[in-house]
Amino acid sequence: MKKNGLLLTLISFIALLSCGKTANKSIVIATDLTTELRAPSYPLVTVDPYFNAWSNVNNLYDDQVRHWTEKEFPLLGALRVDGTIYRFMGVEKLPLKTILPTSHEEKWEGKYTFQQPIGEGWKSLDYDDSSWAIGQAAFGTQNEPNLSTLWQTKDIWVRRTFNIDEDLKDRDVFLHYSHDDIFELYINDIQVVSTDYSWKYDVQIELSEEVKATLKKGENIITAHCHNRTGGAYVDFGLYELEPNKSTLSNTAIQKSVSVLPTQTIYKFDCGEIELDLIFTSPLLLDDLELVSRPVSYISYQLRSKNNQTHDVQIYFESTPQWAVHNISQAVTYEEIANDRLKFLKTGTVEQPILEKKGDDIRIDWGYFYLAGHNDKSTNMKFGDYWNVKQEFNSTGAVSETKTENLSEKMNSENMTVLAYSKDLGKVSDEMTTGYIMLGYDDIYSVRYFDEDLKAYWTKDGTVDIFTAFEDAVNDYSTIMNRCDEFNRELLSEATRVGGTKYAELISLVYRQSIAAHKLVKDKEGNLLFFSKENNSNGSIGTVDITYPSSPLYLIYNPDLVKGMLNPIFYYSESGRWTKPFAAHDVGTYPIATGQTYGEDMPIEESGNVLILTAAIAEIEGNADYAAQHWETLTIWTEYLKEYGLDPENQLCTDDFAGHLAHNTNLSIKAIMGIASYGKLAGMLGKTEVAEEYIQIAKEMATQWETMADDGDHYRLTFDRPGTWSQKYNIVWDKLLGFNIFEPKIIEKEIALYKTLQNEYGLPLDNRATYTKTDWIMWTATLSGNSDDFDALIDPVYKYANETKSRVPISDWHDTKTAERMNFKARSVVGGYYMKLLEDKLNR
Repeated sequence: MKKNGLLLTLISFIALLSCGKTANKSIVIATDLTTELRAPSYPLVTVDPYFNAWSNVNNLYDDQVRHWTEKEFPLLGALRVDGTIYRFMGVEKLPLKTILPTSHEEKWEGKYTFQQPIGEGWKSLDYDDSSWAIGQAAFGTQNEPNLSTLWQTKDIWVRRTFNIDEDLKDRDVFLHYSHDDIFELYINDIQVVSTDYSWKYDVQIELSEEVKATLKKGENIITAHCHNRTGGAYVDFGLYELEPNKSTLSNTAIQKSVSVLPTQTIYKFDCGEIELDLIFTSPLLLDDLELVSRPVSYISYQLRSKNNQTHDVQIYFESTPQWAVHNISQAVTYEEIANDRLKFLKTGTVEQPILEKKGDDIRIDWGYFYLAGHNDKSTNMKFGDYWNVKQEFNSTGAVSETKTENLSEKMNSENMTVLAYSKDLGKVSDEMTTGYIMLGYDDIYSVRYFDEDLKAYWTKDGTVDIFTAFEDAVNDYSTIMNRCDEFNRELLSEATRVGGTKYAELISLVYRQSIAAHKLVKDKEGNLLFFSKENNSNGSIGTVDITYPSSPLYLIYNPDLVKGMLNPIFYYSESGRWTKPFAAHDVGTYPIATGQTYGEDMPIEESGNVLILTAAIAEIEGNADYAAQHWETLTIWTEYLKEYGLDPENQLCTDDFAGHLAHNTNLSIKAIMGIASYGKLAGMLGKTEVAEEYIQIAKEMATQWETMADDGDHYRLTFDRPGTWSQKYNIVWDKLLGFNIFEPKIIEKEIALYKTLQNEYGLPLDNRATYTKTDWIMWTATLSGNSDDFDALIDPVYKYANETKSRVPISDWHDTKTAERMNFKARSVVGGYYMKLLEDKLNR
């Protein structure tokens, strides 16, 4: 940070600190830094792929806080001002009462067939299904959750009849369903669900009045058809009912604003005559790996009177054991712990199946979730009944210290135990009153890496426990908040200078999302391993073509983390476990890293990715020491690119959702960049002849590429298809790494074309479809040195983020005409938004 910027920050900080009083001797957090972007989803708790929570609504009190998979991770907050309650976070929502259980609760029985029924009558109650087989749910392929009936064909039809004792037309009834892939469901012959090619688990939708009117006393039926295009297959469904309203915290605060900063999300509320700042901080400062790994996130609050009068104020927070389970059918334990400084509420599953689950749509169900607060007379914490503890706070302003007896292990549909916290803040005046709580998660073991189970980096090989981590979090609180403020200001200032305000707000939005899609550990030799999880894709761990687009963020702030992403891939080959002459796609399915599980190789893609990133590390660090450690492996992969890279055969690239493609011009660029990277590394290692040879090979290939790809005013999607086009985002490294082997006119012609092809919400990936990848748009926009060109490509991406109805942690894959996400969410690849900043760093 520039000296004058640091001075201003310190002056501001000291001024704020001097004007306020504190409830727990916590500092006053500066809240003057604001953003305008309406986020698709707001980051709240962002530590790793499991300990991860967001708000998918405009107002924090409009819905439950949710895990990135969209499952409920309830957090509720309320302020009591002079006896009046103002709910500022979350909603009161007890799990629904069961009408028809899903397989989470019961292996229900239905009839099914793999043969297409004749006509449409199969959806009717009176259809003759005597030839259909009888089976138990869930239906699906191997390793699917709660599987009972194996389904390995392309299609399945399922009929489930059931009796109800009374009409449900006046009830609030919800359908729960899970499917993989294309799914249709009918209730009493009325269609309720129709999906495209997607896979979702535990979806909950409220039934329409039309459908509820058919749910009459006696026999009813649900029917479903699912078509599996590829990979896994799954069907499960049930019905649930909302119990009569028991709300005690129905009155909401008024949300005035919300700002997403790189390390913090800041909400501002009016609660009657009290102003409330609520600050979520996950201090992911990449130059401090212990802090990045520490599984503790802060929720800070700051209050002041608006009318120069004092007010009696109490604050309430609540969470549930849903933070520590994969689904609510799992039994849980409860433990209250206290020491001289802190109080803890601890919960986790009875089963504790450590590292037994793997996959994409998975929540952790081993280890323990903690809610922590200061141990003082004004703070009360306990486990309690879902409604009773709220009623206590509503009536008295405190959670009673009476211990709740006979806590149920089961979080069933009619019962939920909560982790409750209350604090009496006393008389609040126009001077600032502050405090904070902490959320933490001890996963015990984080990743299985070939022959060993690894603990998280923060444990220091198991010598640090979770209570020490919490103590450190308290000791470091003031310093952390100050460091986060400094970093937020520096990053937003630099990003605004380089790419403008919209660019700065976009990269602020994605900062925590990218980092929290990783887990940081070390292997037994002490090598750093920074494992990505391929969220909402296929759940792979350590995917190379996830590392590649994510890399700009980490190259800027800590290239050791890029090494941590590449180390598993190098080890996989150099240990002899992977024997092919090109780089693997991944090392497993999260959190099990024991070998590639993706069904198909990407030879050119992944080999080029590793070579380019190894050269980028060398450029940032000013030496090729890391490349020297893996020179033999890099050489093998370079030879593969030299032989097969110019005109790739029919194969997948990182944009595998678009299908196979032969003669892919953008993939060819990657191969050329990979070979040039090898030449650059050789030169840095003093291998002069090798450097000259491979740089010359890359130049000759680039010349051939231009001739083969030329299509007049632009360059083709594939060498053999005139009239096609694509974003040539891979060529950005020619500029950043100083190769300069492609003619400048290539970029000039491409950028000119791109500006004519944009839709309302961005530049399509290529001519095949209207969808795009926003990380690649950021790379494409960086190709031009013209700020107007950059803005022209970035502005529609901002508009997409600001207007999309897909309210999830921002998807990197969306339709440029509708702003709807195609499928992805919460992925680490949004680290690629930092490409423009990386260019600026390398230029400087």
